[in-house]
Amino acid sequence: MNGVDSNFDRSRANSLSATAAEKEWRLPPLILHPFAQERGPDSLLQGSKAQLILNGFLPNGDSDRDELQRLVLAGRYQEIRMLFFLGKDVLRWVDQCADFASRTPDLKDRGIREQSFSALLVESPPPDLTAKLLAWGVTDGRGVFSRAIGINAIFTGPPEMELLSTMFLQTYHRFADHFFACYQNLMPFTMLESEKFHFDIYASDDYARKLAEGWE
Repeated sequence: MNGVDSNFDRSRANSLSATAAEKEWRLPPLILHPFAQERGPDSLLQGSKAQLILNGFLPNGDSDRDELQRLVLAGRYQEIRMLFFLGKDVLRWVDQCADFASRTPDLKDRGIREQSFSALLVESPPPDLTAKLLAWGVTDGRGVFSRAIGINAIFTGPPEMELLSTMFLQTYHRFADHFFACYQNLMPFTMLESEKFHFDIYASDDYARKLAEGWE
């Protein structure tokens, strides 16, 4: 992911106290809800195919270049929408974790902020979380989560496509990378180690099923 190696200034990140660092903590689960529009997956596939044709990796056939460009931009717009809704779930989890830390005597007043948990998710997620994402077909969780947060840092709702410039649609990932960096640099925060802070990730249907099984 371009530019994310300098997501935030690590000199602004504090370390956890020795006492708190000796313990292990179980954080709330990260629950992801479905968010695709009816034509969302089709638009993504059409956009990807159009991009391959424009780049010369697939035969052009009778495709019109302007139509291919339109399909690419429509696909990029669907990516932005998906990242926006993903980011809402991620930031909801970040808020839950920050609330948990503020109510835990060994963690409160240690400089643990929302950015501590977004850094944990993006920079050093637990290995089992990475494995689960790979099982879902997500190979770049770092990029997906950071950009989802970045998009949510500037939009309160999914923007209409007509309000976004062609330049933004074509290169939104670069903007989102920097929006995430800005979010992380809003204030100093304490870095957390994935070996000490554990959490699970669920699709919402899977989590609902898990809860139902627990009541049986």
